[in-house]
Amino acid sequence: MKKRSIFALTLATALIASGCSSTNNNGGNSTDGENANAKANNTAAANNSATTETTNAPKEPVTIKVFQFKVEIAAALAKMAEAYEAETGVKVEIETHGGGEDYSALLKAELAAGEEPEIITSSGWAGFDPYVDRAVDLSNEPWAKDLVEASRAQISRDGKLLGMPMTLEAYGLTYNKDLFAKAGITTLPQTLDELEAACKKLQEAGIIPFALTNEWWSLGIHTFNIANATQADPAAFIDEIKAGTKTFKDDALTKQWVRLVDIMFANGQKAALTTDYNTQVAEFAAGKYAMIQHGNWIQGMVDEVNPELNLGMMPVPLEGAPNVFTGVPSNWVVNNKSAHPDEAKAFLNWMATSETGKKFVATDFKFIPSITSIPADPAAIGKIAADFATFSQEHPDQVKGWQWDRFPDGITQQFGAAMQEYMGKRIKSDELLGKFDKAVADIVKK
Repeated sequence: MKKRSIFALTLATALIASGCSSTNNNGGNSTDGENANAKANNTAAANNSATTETTNAPKEPVTIKVFQFKVEIAAALAKMAEAYEAETGVKVEIETHGGGEDYSALLKAELAAGEEPEIITSSGWAGFDPYVDRAVDLSNEPWAKDLVEASRAQISRDGKLLGMPMTLEAYGLTYNKDLFAKAGITTLPQTLDELEAACKKLQEAGIIPFALTNEWWSLGIHTFNIANATQADPAAFIDEIKAGTKTFKDDALTKQWVRLVDIMFANGQKAALTTDYNTQVAEFAAGKYAMIQHGNWIQGMVDEVNPELNLGMMPVPLEGAPNVFTGVPSNWVVNNKSAHPDEAKAFLNWMATSETGKKFVATDFKFIPSITSIPADPAAIGKIAADFATFSQEHPDQVKGWQWDRFPDGITQQFGAAMQEYMGKRIKSDELLGKFDKAVADIVKK
């Protein structure tokens, strides 16, 4: 993987203007010149009046709807929508579904009900497949040439760019540096044995090592990605799993990954099975736990609780060298079946090119931009992303990708459900991996 510094985003404004015109039809024949002139004058007056009314008639207000799942930016996105309406007169309605909700299922229900938001958010690779026929080609938009190249492939089909990558995100184990110091941990663990030893030191210091959550997406997507992304060739490995020529149950690296999960589950809070995402992050931000398996996307939520929290991102130990994981979490997709796709494109262009839009992206959203023409805001992205940037520059070979979107929709939800069972000690490790294999087999067969 090439070395990368913190990325930046660009955008150029596009406003839609419309005008009205009217044509006078003053024709008519008469042998009486006076009557003809009067009639012509009356017709002209009527037409002029109609023209004036048409010109002065207020333009029909336009509302575009955004259906999205990043709960972390919901408040800032609403403020950005207000700023856009103030500048352009176009109203942007935001509907957010995330956290514990199944966004994919809710979006499909929305579309099945005949609702067609102008902009939807979608992951890439196989996760984008259900929406390809709705996606407007954005290849020629002003920001498209400035995309970070690694963000492009996951949302492209047949050479066409079908979405705007929203941001670059990264995760490993976000940790509280002050709590590590309090427990006497001076070197970050590089192996599972060292991670287990670090957890023991934290416990002895009266500190709970891990903030856990019951959220299926955290368990079935981010946690399980660690096993898949560290394969020698993740794409080929997942293809073989889908083809049935390999299984998770017989894979040595996946079995080793189970030990990582066991360490995390054994060293988390007692109420993990009833802890949702918001509570997990809030309690971590309050200093109750030493580590959390989330990335830079939680920075804004943490800052609301304690902006002075001394955080860093450490790589996740597994086989060989420990790793961090990066990718595009979501893409803005313009829906060609909606009422106002051109206005939707104009909104995205404004977001990416106007000074107001760029400020929201880089500062209010706290994004690591996926478009190089928007400078990242070092103060906004915070300590977690800064640690990732430093690590990725120094150890590019230890930066792995996000692989979950290579599975067809519905599989990661089943991965998460199986992980919840395992967290609750209702199944054993071999049953967990067996459920993973069955989830893939059942959906691929369809």
